[in-house]
Amino acid sequence: MGENGLFSLAGRTALVTGARGGIGRAVAVALAEAGADLVLHGHRDDLDEVEAEVRKSGRQSVRWVLDLSDPAAIPGAAAELLAEHRVDILVNNAGIIRRAPAAAHSYADFREVVAVDLDAVFLLSQAVGGPMLARREGKIIMIASMLSFQGGVNVPGYTAAKHAVAGLTRALACEWAAHGVQVNAIAPGYIATANTAPLRADRVRSAEIVSRIPAGRWGEPEDVAGAAVFLASRASEYVNGHVLAVDGGWLAR
Repeated sequence: MGENGLFSLAGRTALVTGARGGIGRAVAVALAEAGADLVLHGHRDDLDEVEAEVRKSGRQSVRWVLDLSDPAAIPGAAAELLAEHRVDILVNNAGIIRRAPAAAHSYADFREVVAVDLDAVFLLSQAVGGPMLARREGKIIMIASMLSFQGGVNVPGYTAAKHAVAGLTRALACEWAAHGVQVNAIAPGYIATANTAPLRADRVRSAEIVSRIPAGRWGEPEDVAGAAVFLASRASEYVNGHVLAVDGGWLAR
């Protein structure tokens, strides 16, 4: 739609956490194709491929390497980043999952998941949101989950964190919408990523999942990217506190 179109991100810079692969990589590339420069986050410096894709779109990128499982390190590291780079769009995508029955789920695993999937999301939103509020302009996009609505099996920490992410999305939107900052979330359905590899490897379970999806297939990371461009763009200026399901119709079933 051109540089002035509703969906244009020209002149914007987006920070995408967990950008190395899966949904994060697809979102980062789509934002670049819409005109944004990127800050690519990873917990290791293995971002060569996604950085090459971003630059193929003619956009600039920088890398930000930080272990989000250590929440105490986030405010200081974010302050250093923001001193050098203005961030107009934050995509809180990074997340981990640990699978074990609730009765046997270790507290250490539970806490690690909550640290990355919730604590880091809050702290990054707070750090990046502060300058956005001062400018009265910005977009924050959370990556929620189907397990923001449902209980799941063998993933109590992940389910708890993703329910909380949906609540945090609404809480921040209620406070920040009047100050020009839109906070929304995307809830991907069953997407073919590293996190869902164990489910896809189980032929019986995978078939059960697909049979319940009206679209009749697993989603791909690219299926999520368009929703991210929408929520990052001027097209969503009056969308606040919404959790957008990109699920092939799973929740409609």
